[in-house]
Amino acid sequence: MRNRWIFAAALCLAVAGCQQKHETAAASKSFTIAVIPQGSTHEFWKSIHAGAMKAAGDEAKDGVQVNVIWKGPMREDDREQQVQVVEGFTTQHVSGIVLAPFDKNALVRPIEEATRAGIPTVVIDSALESQDPISFVASNNFHGGELAAEEMNRLLGGKGKVLLLRYQEGVFSTEQREKGFEEKIKTFPGITLISSNQYAGATRDTAKSAAENLLNRYGNEIDGLFTPNESSTAGALLALEDAGKAGKIRFLGFDASDIFVQAMRDGKLHGVVVQNPFRMGELGVKTLVAHLLGKPVEKRVDTGVTLITPANLDSAESKQLLHPPIEQYLK
Repeated sequence: MRNRWIFAAALCLAVAGCQQKHETAAASKSFTIAVIPQGSTHEFWKSIHAGAMKAAGDEAKDGVQVNVIWKGPMREDDREQQVQVVEGFTTQHVSGIVLAPFDKNALVRPIEEATRAGIPTVVIDSALESQDPISFVASNNFHGGELAAEEMNRLLGGKGKVLLLRYQEGVFSTEQREKGFEEKIKTFPGITLISSNQYAGATRDTAKSAAENLLNRYGNEIDGLFTPNESSTAGALLALEDAGKAGKIRFLGFDASDIFVQAMRDGKLHGVVVQNPFRMGELGVKTLVAHLLGKPVEKRVDTGVTLITPANLDSAESKQLLHPPIEQYLK
């Protein structure tokens, strides 16, 4: 009997010891995750950065230490520098990479090299022409373009001439928005798309110049204008203001900024389709961490799109999307 008690006590201690070791191992999980945006000047990328930092904080509460390294190109159109950033993190052998690829083709090789090196990747915002990433976390950009087209038709009462000022070739996310807008606007018989082959370029200044050229070319023919991202919307807004046409042309943009909020209040901008970049950054990191911990992850995560107009500008949902808690997480 005494021997049985001794054995039972020893077994309990062994089990407790194993459990303690398991809990300690779980608590000591530590990962270094590189988050690589297309750029870092736009509010959109700052929101993604803040979301990534929130994810790291949430994981720490669960005993998983996540070191987020944020690094992207100086210019949003610098595909070569983004390639070099990916290659650099592959050489450092980080635990994983969260990437918003500027070019859906140019980033394929460096990401597939990272995969061969045992570094998993989650792609956010804009898709990559590769099956290597474990997950794609992004908005339904095609649907975002459709929402803009439907609102343009409503604003124009089903009749008018419209311009589409594209962003830049090779960027999957904006190409999908443009495609969604173009295909949907053509379903309205009273709407004519009079220009859809001009590009704004990667900066507000290049977008302003491109918009000015369109305004000069088409003059009073223009009833509506759609731009598919933050910089193209900001540049076109400046061009409309300088030409004295702000508020006279029905203008819809994409993405959120304080400038756009004020422009909507002033009647110069008639709506924006917004994403949830904060959520995108958060889920990008959390999806990668889940994979690193051996958990199953979704191949496609849709973070949603919402049309914000002067009519719903002050709703609780709009305020949350327009003013993510960037300062709280980027101190």
